[in-house]
Amino acid sequence: MFDQSRRCVAFEGRILVVGFAGGRIAQTPTNHALVKNYAIWGVHWGLFQRLLPEAVREAHRDLTALYQQGSIRPLVHHRFPFEQLPAALARLASRRTWGKVVLER
Repeated sequence: MFDQSRRCVAFEGRILVVGFAGGRIAQTPTNHALVKNYAIWGVHWGLFQRLLPEAVREAHRDLTALYQQGSIRPLVHHRFPFEQLPAALARLASRRTWGKVVLER
């Protein structure tokens, strides 16, 4: 996904590297970042949450508000009723998902 993101990132854009689900560790020619003037940011979510917990809560509030306004539409791969939590976790563990897996009450 990194290479695809690099090709379509906007001028002055940002690419957030959150983790690696598999495959190769991406590398980028720095001249490409220079020409398009974009930034590549590493995001260590666990450390971020430990050091700046209020920032995490604020980001969650902001994202929830954007979702409720219809400004963002997360990619949902599959929805499970809460009673099927073990099946949802098994699907995640098997890496047969993309986007979000949602549990519904």
